Amino acid sequence: MLGITLKETRVYREIKEEGREEGEKSLVLRQLSRRVGELPQEARSRIESLCLEQLENLGEALLDFTSITDLQAWLEALES
Repeated sequence: MLGITLKETRVYREIKEEGREEGEKSLVLRQLSRRVGELPQEARSRIESLCLEQLENLGEALLDFTSITDLQAWLEALES
């Protein structure tokens, strides 16, 4: 009718982006748990509040983590 497909709508793009962000959070949290062990609730909360770009950066950085201390230092560096 209007020549617009569902994938071209703003709502579709926003929902897709939200899904991507939630998927990234889930993946990073699972990878961190496997890498450094069970995460404290405070760390989980901080990670869940990160934007997509920060989650992607954390996903790369966690490859070098060896302990929860590395994660805490990374999160603290975000604040400075």
